[in-house]
Order: sequence, then C-alpha cells, then structure tokens
Amino acid sequence: MTLAIHVRTLGRGPGRSRSLTQEEAEDAMRLMLSGDAAPQAVGALLMLMRMKGETAEEIAGFAHAAQSAMPEVAGVALDWPSYAAGRTRGAPWFLNAARQVADAGHPVLLHGWNGGDDTVRAGLPAAGIAMANTADQATEVLARDGIVYMALETAHPALYALLRLRAVLGLRSCINTVCRMLNPGRATASVQGVFHPSYRLLQADAAQLLGWRSLTVIKGGGGEFERHPGKDIAAFGLRNGQPWQQAFPALSDETRRLKEDATDGDFESAIVAGTADLAFETLGQPPLAGAAE
Repeated sequence: MTLAIHVRTLGRGPGRSRSLTQEEAEDAMRLMLSGDAAPQAVGALLMLMRMKGETAEEIAGFAHAAQSAMPEVAGVALDWPSYAAGRTRGAPWFLNAARQVADAGHPVLLHGWNGGDDTVRAGLPAAGIAMANTADQATEVLARDGIVYMALETAHPALYALLRLRAVLGLRSCINTVCRMLNPGRATASVQGVFHPSYRLLQADAAQLLGWRSLTVIKGGGGEFERHPGKDIAAFGLRNGQPWQQAFPALSDETRRLKEDATDGDFESAIVAGTADLAFETLGQPPLAGAAE
C-alpha cells in the first residue's frame, strides 16, 4: 500500500472525501515514518488534514504508529510533553514543578523540541534535570534521577523530520499534536499544554481511544503545561479512562503576564506550586504540604 491511497481518501472532493479511520491513520503514519513515502504525498496528506481539521481517530492512529516506531522508556509514571515554540512565554517554571513531582516519588518523562527557542533546554540544569538523546539513555537517567528530558530529534529522528516540515510547508501540521500524544514511556498519566484551546478536547478524545487512564490538558503558559496562578483555568482530559473536565479558580490576585521578566518570587512560586498540584491531581495524588490551594 502507498500513501497515495490515504491522500485519495482525504482529497477526493466535496461529498466524496472523508477522514481516515484510526487504522488507516496508523498505516499512513507508518508509511511516512518509513522514509519510503513520496515527499509530495507526505506534504499533500498533511496539508489536506490541515484544511479539514484532524479527528481524534486520526491523531490516535498517528500517535500509536509513532510510539510503536521507537523503544519504550521504562519506569515512567507521568508523561510530560514540551513542544511549544516559546514566543509568548518567559522562564520555564514548569520544569521546577516537574522536579517537585519527581522528588515526591513519581518518575517524570519530559520530551520535546521547541523550535528555535532554547529557553526550555537552557533551563534544565537549574531545575536539576538531565537530558537524554535516546530512549535507552532516558531509561537509565530516569532510574537514577526520577526525571529526565528526552530530545525528540535524536530519540525519534523520523518523527522529528515530519515535524520540521513546517519550515517547508509554512504551516503547522497535525504532527505537532501527534508529538504531544507520543507518550514514549507508555505512561497511564499525562499532562499537556496547548496554545489553541480547541485542541484540549481533541487530545482528550484521542487519549481515550488509546486507552490512557488519566490526562490533564490546559491552555498553558506559551502552550506548555504551566498554570498561570492569576487566572481561572479550564482543564480537560480523562480520569479513570473516562472524559473529564474541571474549572480551577485563580490562585493569586496578580495578573501580570508569564512572559514578563521576574525573579523567583511569590508569583513564580505560585506558578510552580499550581502547576505541580495539577500534575499531582492527574496522578491521583494530594498536593505537596504547603502548596497553593
């Protein structure tokens, strides 16, 4: 089977085209990751999906194929993707929140690529988080430290190549969402940030199709899973494998933007505590003693 079959399904025209089934999407992703698909067909498929909007079945199929194409990172309790480009964010305080979760005994796998912005990776040393280049290295570091950041470009080069097609096509594609749904550790719990609120339900529905148990998706700081303490937030996802959503009130009266430069003060402490609390809630655990409520 060639990718052209799936392009035809998506592009037959009004009244004849349709979305891919989950099984078709999984096959299409396998073909794209194999390197054997014609580049014209890859671009056509991604842009046809961009035009119509991806479905949960398509994202689930793509994500499962992408996950199956790489080794598992063992021992992960919480999956934490980081794929925002960083244009509207400041310091990556969410890294400190992830560190708190790991220090409480819940191994955390951060994985990602942030375009040309190096803010997240530059912040790893200060948060005490080591970076791994492969899934095997990530497993070793996770067993040692309880937390690790895995670089997508070296851990999954084929998926990274599809993500980088944005520079060729000039538009975001569904691969951005697929990366957030990659879950390299096959964890039953995940926390995800999005920049566009419409993706919260899409990712939750795809996660349910994939059999995940617990997921929290928020419109976070710069598109990361990072809670703004001065704003009410709406969270979507799964609890015990079933659709879930909940509103969380603001934790602070401060309303300044996360992008503003600041030192480690009360507002920044509230970012870390609030973000960590949401992660603990996703894991079915109480917040740390003394954390913001």
